[in-house]
Amino acid sequence: MSNEFGYVGTAKPTQAVLNNSGVFSVNEHKELVEDEKILTLGQLELIQTQSVSGVSTVDFTNLGDYNVHFLTVNNLQVAVSNTRLGVRFYESGVLETGSVYDWAYQQCLQGSNAEFKEAGFTSIPVQIEQPINFGGVGYNYFYNLTDSAKYSFLTNQHIRTKDGMIAEFGGGLMKQASQVTGFQIGSYDSSNYNFSLTASLYGIKAY
Repeated sequence: MSNEFGYVGTAKPTQAVLNNSGVFSVNEHKELVEDEKILTLGQLELIQTQSVSGVSTVDFTNLGDYNVHFLTVNNLQVAVSNTRLGVRFYESGVLETGSVYDWAYQQCLQGSNAEFKEAGFTSIPVQIEQPINFGGVGYNYFYNLTDSAKYSFLTNQHIRTKDGMIAEFGGGLMKQASQVTGFQIGSYDSSNYNFSLTASLYGIKAY
């Protein structure tokens, strides 16, 4: 006689997302997660990782079918000190470079803080004033990119080191509803400075 999911006999219920029943052992729970038969909120699914060196832009053009995306940035190095990097969205394959982005950030450092904000800018910053020879790291959440009826927006947090730790957080949006098919990371203005980084894009699984 079996004892799967706490049931004795052969008449065990079928397990499905949002319709699970029984008393699960640790191994049974693990198997249900692996078989995608149990709700696991916030599950990250890797779409693409890119490591680039000495480039002025990097594109992510595969967004999958996700409504929420998560991007990590590691070991950001810049060729020109205090380089600012920004994101621009692709709309149906065309890069939007117009003044359609609003954003605001708070900077926190030892003993003081500052605010940065712009309305009607040409990108949304994802790293503010990265110094040369110091590594930067950060992460971003993107929302509604693939929904043509909603504004696309992101939230961001990143840190950098120079004369102590500096943390910055904030976000921005594109002030027009459209279907975003990708995004580009590059100089937040027209400077086109080179940089190096490793970035990984994930989709957050929806149920």
